[in-house]
Amino acid sequence: MSREVRHFLYDIRQTISIIENATAGKSFADYSGDPILKLGLERAVEIISEASRGIPDDLKTSRPEIPWPKIRGIGNVLRLEYHGLSDKIIWGVIVDEIPKLRLAIEAILRVVEEP
Repeated sequence: MSREVRHFLYDIRQTISIIENATAGKSFADYSGDPILKLGLERAVEIISEASRGIPDDLKTSRPEIPWPKIRGIGNVLRLEYHGLSDKIIWGVIVDEIPKLRLAIEAILRVVEEP
């Protein structure tokens, strides 16, 4: 059975919450010095990337401020070219892009969940 779009959105929202909890009060130095935190956050970004593929284009275009192709692409980079991705890039995604993505996902969920 295929998943409904809301399930992909819930996965993204839950993963964002995990990222927020894991990074609360943390700095780049904390991130770069903690290999378990790094691996966990990289995996969380992979999950978000993969789940974003299940969001239909019409919903994505309703949130043009989100770089959807980059979200999709970073998962491939993490899976296939992980050795070339710097800590600063991932940390930048975490602190700069994840908060914007949370707002967009919440807005899309309101549309999807309308009665």
